Amino acid sequence: MKNNSSCFIIAELSANHGGKIEIAIETIKATKRAGADAIKLQTYTADTITLNSKKECFKINQGTNWDGQYLHDLYKEAHLPWKWHEELFKVAKAEGLVCFSSPFDFTAVDFLEKLNCPIYKIASFEITDIPLIEYVASKGKPIIISTGIAEEKDIELAIETCKKVGNNDITILKCTSAYPASPKDANLSTIDDIKKRFKVKSGLSDHTLGIEAPMIAVAMGATVIEKHFILDKSIGGPDAHFSLDEHEFKKMVDAVRLTEKMIGKIDYEMTISKKKSREFSRSLFIVKDVKKGEAITNMNVKSIRPGFGLHPKELPNIIGKTFSENQEKGTPLSWDMTQ
Repeated sequence: MKNNSSCFIIAELSANHGGKIEIAIETIKATKRAGADAIKLQTYTADTITLNSKKECFKINQGTNWDGQYLHDLYKEAHLPWKWHEELFKVAKAEGLVCFSSPFDFTAVDFLEKLNCPIYKIASFEITDIPLIEYVASKGKPIIISTGIAEEKDIELAIETCKKVGNNDITILKCTSAYPASPKDANLSTIDDIKKRFKVKSGLSDHTLGIEAPMIAVAMGATVIEKHFILDKSIGGPDAHFSLDEHEFKKMVDAVRLTEKMIGKIDYEMTISKKKSREFSRSLFIVKDVKKGEAITNMNVKSIRPGFGLHPKELPNIIGKTFSENQEKGTPLSWDMTQ
């Protein structure tokens, strides 16, 4: 991931490939045009993530767009064929993108290791799969973990598991596991709390429909932003309804980069522009024509704009002194004019 202070922006391909490698390739190229730093894949098959069972517990019934489908059928449609991975990794590299994946079982990790996968992501619903997290972390690569269904103790255990095998390069992403997620459930303050509470890097895996959450997340200290990307929403598919297209994603990236610029750094330095602007600050001016020997009072000296006279804090010290020479109204006051 990036070594500078810029947020690492990940475009999630997920199921947005329409079952065609050509779409997946064009999607990767589009993410580059949109300003992403990385493209993330998901490495599983229907059989490595669930069972082909028609029992009721395998049927989705949670008020989502996927209700009524069986898990095996959904994942069979959504999965990215493993035979595509090598080509997609090559395309991403040629585009200057980091390409990595979320493995969902040990065989996926072994497969991705052969492709020199540089980063691993643990998906929200796998945060409780401690053996998988341990195996992934043991590969010594940076590891990103989403917290969608996690309790605090789940996050603690996942971090402990990584550290147990010597992997301390951990980023925890605040995530709301709803598709799409409601803004009222975003709770982006958690991003900063994750960093402080668990002493790890933090970020956002965002499922809201807009671009506001990533902007706010960066202001909250997010070092990673992940957002689902689709080449064209007409492609359809399980994740199309909450994914951003190229235009929307670019708008998000531009907004995040602008937010970073506006956050800037802690700065009390007197820059050239500040010095120039200080000309319009307050200072002490002679506001009436005065004669030599005349007393300085609140009637003939005032604090006004611009800032070419004595500092206003000197007003109490100057009152009661006298003018050393005749002075015209509108003259900035200086110590050598007094006696």
